Amino acid sequence: MTSEPDERAFQALTQQISRARGLACGSYKDRCLRRRIAVRMRARGVHTYDEYRQVLDTDPHEYDLLLDALTINVTKFFRNLETWQALAPRLAALWTERAGHVRAWSAGCASGEEPYTVAVALAEAARQGGQETLLERARVDATDIDRTSLERTRAPAFPDAAFSEMPPELTRRYFTAEPPRHPLPALQRIVRVRKHDLTSQPPPAPPYDLIVCRNVVIYFDRALQERLFETFADALAPGGILVLGKVETLFGPARQRLVLEEPRERIYRRAGAG
Repeated sequence: MTSEPDERAFQALTQQISRARGLACGSYKDRCLRRRIAVRMRARGVHTYDEYRQVLDTDPHEYDLLLDALTINVTKFFRNLETWQALAPRLAALWTERAGHVRAWSAGCASGEEPYTVAVALAEAARQGGQETLLERARVDATDIDRTSLERTRAPAFPDAAFSEMPPELTRRYFTAEPPRHPLPALQRIVRVRKHDLTSQPPPAPPYDLIVCRNVVIYFDRALQERLFETFADALAPGGILVLGKVETLFGPARQRLVLEEPRERIYRRAGAG
């Protein structure tokens, strides 16, 4: 059980972080927030929240390291392959309906695997439809609040371990041969990387035909999750698709606007014509 002085010190710390970096600490699940802060406290060899506040005061770079710890999101290419397999025919249909003008948003892009998975999936839809030349019409907005994630996504180079769930033929088709592997230029041209805070900023460039936000909202409290689901519903074009993580469940008013098409894979579609 947390003591009252300890709780006051924790609140003072989170308020300081919010003021300094604009991070909505109050929207994170309490247990998650405490656990991630504890990681940085151990790394700096301090034992109380007040001591950690002093570290932040004397070393502003620690804010960046803390933000990295708070927003960490480990992923791989085509993580949960069955989700992407279920999505493939829907992307093919979108590709045809939009004549290649498909707009996708990878919200919480981590180190780049997810947005480049989206780019590969779109490229495959174009290739299988005999429309490779139309790939340049597509766009994937890759956003995150984490500085390190954005740097890695802007200069994409991936170890072999990142491809363990990706079909080998796709790895050969869309990435360079030797590790660290780089996406081919045709993919890099359609991925646009930008800093974006899901908790406080509007979607970067709606409307979107596809929004992929997996294993991100689970870290937030219920009120913010509900607000984000509404944001996603607003940002989708009619007939657009939302993909959540397998452990994430849509709730709140957005459920009236988004139809669950693949329960196991958490694939939703906004009502309305494409």
